[in-house]
Amino acid sequence: MAENKKVIEVKHVYKTYFMDGGTSQEVLKDINFTITSGEFVAIMGPSGSGKSTMMNILGCLDKPTSGKYILDGYNIDDKDDNELAKIRGKTIGFVFQNFNLMMKRTIADNVSLPLIYQNIGEKERYKRAVEMLKKVGLNGYQNRVPSQISGGMQQRVAIARALINNPAIIFADEPTGNLDSKTSDEIMDLFTELNQQGITIVLVTHEDDVADFATRMIKISDGHKVYDGLRKAYSKEKEIKC
Repeated sequence: MAENKKVIEVKHVYKTYFMDGGTSQEVLKDINFTITSGEFVAIMGPSGSGKSTMMNILGCLDKPTSGKYILDGYNIDDKDDNELAKIRGKTIGFVFQNFNLMMKRTIADNVSLPLIYQNIGEKERYKRAVEMLKKVGLNGYQNRVPSQISGGMQQRVAIARALINNPAIIFADEPTGNLDSKTSDEIMDLFTELNQQGITIVLVTHEDDVADFATRMIKISDGHKVYDGLRKAYSKEKEIKC
């Protein structure tokens, strides 16, 4: 069987924020890992650990202070903002905790938004949005506005928007943070289904029950990577220590 392709390579990444007065804060310290296509990875850590900064770098929203980040074969360090925007549009789908929907636009408009930047016509955008809404279980909702549906449905709209460009990777930042436990499980079941279809999923979470849906966990504490391995193995290790 052929080895899965490396889609993310993080090599000796440091991230330091420089502040007024000459002070600095080192948020990430010598982070190294590789993610291959088709993996489902949870990045975990307490508040202030550096996991959100790591996600911003992975999603090409920020760059490391030093080290190397390679995304789907692209050396991100060498790219300017326009090139990064093109790479994001081609390779990545984002799902956020707060959904980030346009509340006065229809659900179809929200889902099809990324297609505008590809100069795709309105009729084709609408057609693709309807097809994607069917995929996430929202058939028939395309002409409603977000305020007419539940929070769980709004997150499904956000997932449909993330999928509209057929990305190789979905980055999800606390995607269930504003949802009740039942709806959270439904959203994570959807991520699992998408992963089984071959999409690489990388999510940031501080919730153990959400991370349990992933097969692999990368744990960050005080800017250091302190664990990288099977999620189930880590859970058993914790039980033994308790």
